[in-house]
Amino acid sequence: MTEITILAIDLAKHKFQVCATTSQGEVIYNRQYTRSRLSKLLTSQESCIVAMEACSTSHYWGRFAAEQGHDVRIIPPIYVKPFVKRSAKNDANDALAIATAVRQPGMRFVAVKTAEKQSHAMVLRTHQMLMKQRTQMICALRSHLSEYGVIIAQGTAAVFAFEEKMEEHLADLPCAVLEVARLYYHQFSELNQSLKSLEKQMAAATNADEDARRLRTLPGIGPINAAAFLAFAPPMETFKRGRDFSAWLGLVPKQMSSGGKTKLGRLSKMGQSDLRRLLVTGATVCIRWANRKGIEADSWLGRLLARMPAKKAAVAMANKMARILWAMVTKKEDYRGGLVNYA
Repeated sequence: MTEITILAIDLAKHKFQVCATTSQGEVIYNRQYTRSRLSKLLTSQESCIVAMEACSTSHYWGRFAAEQGHDVRIIPPIYVKPFVKRSAKNDANDALAIATAVRQPGMRFVAVKTAEKQSHAMVLRTHQMLMKQRTQMICALRSHLSEYGVIIAQGTAAVFAFEEKMEEHLADLPCAVLEVARLYYHQFSELNQSLKSLEKQMAAATNADEDARRLRTLPGIGPINAAAFLAFAPPMETFKRGRDFSAWLGLVPKQMSSGGKTKLGRLSKMGQSDLRRLLVTGATVCIRWANRKGIEADSWLGRLLARMPAKKAAVAMANKMARILWAMVTKKEDYRGGLVNYA
């Protein structure tokens, strides 16, 4: 009987396509499995390579397969796409493309996340979602009241301060306006309580982790940024140098070099968008704080701001912060200064 060495799984919610091949790529079978049958297959199958694309539920199935003794390899979808046959786009061809991609030398894989690491991501993403909902509600309230000539100043603090004057400003308007405004502020109160609870969870998680606690000594890195590092960043040992981590985040220029001529384009933005955005936000806060306190003209940041706009400098500073983060984690050292020098 031909030995199965690779199980390539095209993941879904209920119907899974499984392509079983030999180490040379000979297809043994390529058929559909239900959720329960897939669990039985992974349990009964002798140890082999289980390959799948990085997508929803991939880490769950990766953990399940690893518990059964399989060698799990999760592949970024962009590395699977070149091997999909152009004749037809279906589940069978997708599973076959995964089986082909996993055999390629030099292929890059995604580390399987633990359930605890995924819980950090869930807390952070929920916090981001609630922040967006609160912003949407603030914009909606300001827009509704502006139709009645009631103008609330921009900023979250101004909206919350308006609650004390709400009865006075809306007294001459229809009763429905005041009732709806009260409903908005009731929702604001609920959202703020939920956000505070999530922020406490993130702070506790970062305080409990040695690396995250160390990262918070770097300017621009707070509990939320450290929580994003806990949730999304792979082990720093997977990167040979700090630039590789920065490139994974998408903070380095995209290369379009050929014939010995080096040509750099815009930022690639190919990496983890949440962590990249938070690093840029942290760098922006550092630059604003430095401008307020005063910064040495001959320092790295001073020379940077002298030749480029603040927003562009913030991205460059985020790039440097990413490299410092890599060095701090891999060398187990605290922040030694040098990123921002005040006058």
